[in-house]
Amino acid sequence: MSEIRLIEPVVRFCAVISRHEEARQWAKQRLAERWGELGEQGTPSSFEAGGFYKPEMGDGLTKELIGIAEFADPAGLADWKNVTNDWEAEYASLGRHPEPRPLNLDPGYVSQAKLVLATIKDRDHRIYLRDGIFAEVTLNYVGGRWVHHRWSYPDYRIETVAQFAAACRGRLRQHLKATGGFRVGVKKTPGAKSVTGS
Repeated sequence: MSEIRLIEPVVRFCAVISRHEEARQWAKQRLAERWGELGEQGTPSSFEAGGFYKPEMGDGLTKELIGIAEFADPAGLADWKNVTNDWEAEYASLGRHPEPRPLNLDPGYVSQAKLVLATIKDRDHRIYLRDGIFAEVTLNYVGGRWVHHRWSYPDYRIETVAQFAAACRGRLRQHLKATGGFRVGVKKTPGAKSVTGS
């Protein structure tokens, strides 16, 4: 019979997308207030998405990846997406900008082996979690580098994203080494918590 093993913690992050600096700052403040101290912050980059978001978000979008310092349990991914959906609606309700969706928040996590995104869109390569949320493995860490897939969004194929993921992974590995938290060969005892954070 197979035994349940310890689940390693992950670095939770959120992609913050808006044409408005004010909206991105609001989002980062909300992340810090609700999820804790901010960690890695990726280089802001232009977000195009083939014009898909133009009708509701406008032109000239900028995307920033924001890591959270406290490590988290990956089982919370669906909750994170539902929470960030609520934050998007909350910010839109403030009426500070003319666009119907001035802020887009996409949470995910980085583990030792992959970068995972939460999404509400079902596709052949996505796994359903719950509450209308799916998970997608967007990048994998293979042979010492981050590699993408045929389905990976173009904005996740760029070098700055690989650098962000590498920084998250590096900090995670330091934590696992310091705490002996690697999954291999570690058996979870009944009732024990697998990771820190929420």
